[in-house]
Parts: sequence; C-alpha cells; structure tokens
Amino acid sequence: PTQHHTQKIITIMSSDNPQSGQGRPLPKKEQDLFKNVVKFYESKNYKKGMKNADQILKRFPNHGETLCMKGLILNGMASAKGGAVGNKDKREEEEETKKEAVELVKRGLMMDMRSHVCWHVYGLLHRSSQNYTEAIKAYKQALRIDEENLQILKDMSLLQIQMRDLN
Repeated sequence: PTQHHTQKIITIMSSDNPQSGQGRPLPKKEQDLFKNVVKFYESKNYKKGMKNADQILKRFPNHGETLCMKGLILNGMASAKGGAVGNKDKREEEEETKKEAVELVKRGLMMDMRSHVCWHVYGLLHRSSQNYTEAIKAYKQALRIDEENLQILKDMSLLQIQMRDLN
C-alpha cells in the first residue's frame, strides 16, 4: 500500500458523496486518529493502529469504518504471528484471532454498508484468506459506491489477473 492508498481510504471522511459513509463524519480529532489507524496498518505498526482504533471506538463504538480497520489490523497481527508451523497452540491462537477479525469487519460492515472503505476492507480480508471470489465481489461493491477509487480498482484488477478472470 502506498501513500496514495492512504489518501483514497481516508477520502471517505471528507467526501461530499451522500452514498459515502454514515453521513455522520467523525469529529476532527477522531478523523485524525482514523487517518493514523490507516497509516499504522499500512506500515504494519499494528499495536499503534489498534490503540488509535480503540480510542475512536471508545467514543464511537459503532463506527463501521473503524471497526473494519480494527478487524483488518487484528488479521494482520494474526498473520504476522503466523509461521508457527510446529506449534499447535500458536496455530489455534492465530485462527481464533482471525475469527475475531472477521467478526469485527462484518460488524463494521453492518454498521455502515454504504461505505466503500468497509467493503474494501472486507475484500482485503477475503483476499488474505485466499477467498478470491468473495474478495472480488466485495471490491465490486466498494466500486459501486466509489466508482473512481484507483486503489480498489488496482486491488481488484490484480486479483482478477491472478485468477485469470478477465470479465
């Protein structure tokens, strides 16, 4: 993910598109925290990202985009701990963490189904689980909301090329 990717994810906060987000943008302080959540995720600084997400969720526990990003960070943390090939307990812990991540993202999506950020994150989560067909469906849904989002277009097109799905 690039700086451009960060910009695309956070444009939801300032978009004039009525289809974007909840129609209830976060206050400035939480908007800034959300931008940091995205940056920390992209730089794989998961602990700081989680801390910022928790600060937002303390005041806005049902903020869909933050719930989704927290789930994505949790999934990244589980994957980063991966590679515990011989350790059954570690593998089980990783699976539990990933299940929790999926639940957070689904909950976030239910809170804000009109957010391209939530759908994009849902696609990223599916992609990380190698569930490519579902990832593409989520990316397409995100693009219905934000048709010109280059990062989503890029993520989807790379996945379609990988799958040789050129429709």
